[in-house]
Amino acid sequence: MSALNLDDLSDLIKRPDSTVRRAAEERRERLAVPPGALGRLDELGEWLAAARAEVPVAPVERPRVVLFAGDHGVAGLEVSARPAGSAEVLVRAVLAGEAPVAVLADRLGVPVRVVDVAVDCDPATLPAEVVRHRVRRGSGVIDREDALSAEEAEQAFRAGMAVADEEADAGTDLVVLGDLSVGGTTAAATLIAALCGTDASVVTGRGGLPIDDLAWMRKCAAIRDALRRARPVLGDQLELLATVGGADLAALTGFLLQSAVRRTPVILDGVVGSAAALVAQRVAFRAPDWWVAGQVSGEPGQTKALDRLAMDPLLDQGVRAGEGLGALLALPLVQAAAALCGTLPEQPRSPKAAPDAAGTAAGQAAGAAPSDGLLKKAEG
Repeated sequence: MSALNLDDLSDLIKRPDSTVRRAAEERRERLAVPPGALGRLDELGEWLAAARAEVPVAPVERPRVVLFAGDHGVAGLEVSARPAGSAEVLVRAVLAGEAPVAVLADRLGVPVRVVDVAVDCDPATLPAEVVRHRVRRGSGVIDREDALSAEEAEQAFRAGMAVADEEADAGTDLVVLGDLSVGGTTAAATLIAALCGTDASVVTGRGGLPIDDLAWMRKCAAIRDALRRARPVLGDQLELLATVGGADLAALTGFLLQSAVRRTPVILDGVVGSAAALVAQRVAFRAPDWWVAGQVSGEPGQTKALDRLAMDPLLDQGVRAGEGLGALLALPLVQAAAALCGTLPEQPRSPKAAPDAAGTAAGQAAGAAPSDGLLKKAEG
């Protein structure tokens, strides 16, 4: 396997087509619905048009939920309400259709894909399609040891890229991205604090399944100690992911970057995805133009990351479940934006008739009478 050059990857990523976006904005001005009446749906529709290089934009017909799964050794420090090494339980709930994201995806008719990159279980106990990108069982305890070796970090990163290529080749036109992890919010908060230059207490949240005050203090201490290990390697994103990230975070980062290469729009979910997006932004500053933030997770680390990414989440419903659920809740909004932007009729334009001499004279005699055009403007 040849060494991965992230600069080469960055060079492949271009922004969504600005010419197409301007054309979408101009078409929006001609719609019968007044400008501004659809709020952020206008912005979303124009973003999709640019990403897909088409005006009017086609409906979103083949979305897919993609969830990267992994355990984090730091969960053994009792920083999570879930037992260490229990990501397998989350994976099985999704596969059985019992997890909230699976229930909603079934109702919306959206397929769900689970990618195990570091679940701490025997791979033979999970379906072959789920485990074929497995890198290792769990990740290291990041406050005292590396999450991954350099080789494992690159393998996980490439796994994410491969999944992005598989989805693009399969015709997926929008990805709802999430994670199934235990201890993942601790690793994510460490990455965010390191990249934003802030302290552990600013980014330490209570997780999807809330922890008590003692567990929060243990989590804060673990992030503080991991930050000391992260700061010396900030200049190398793969080394940073190996040091304090994890296989799922490395895979998410590779997935986001390769999705931007393949021009596949992505809806981000919570703090773990936001941390990966922040790392990916360091690799390719144009990449975030291909993503939108689905929801506010309540994690302070996510708020910090999205502020740095200049992203405003689409929803704020207090959903903390993670697992891609918040991003999936935002999917109908994006689909609605595509439908409205792409199919609303343009307002018919009346042909302008040249006034005859008598009409001109009458208009001059009337003086204060407004023209037909002004009347239409006033009525509109």
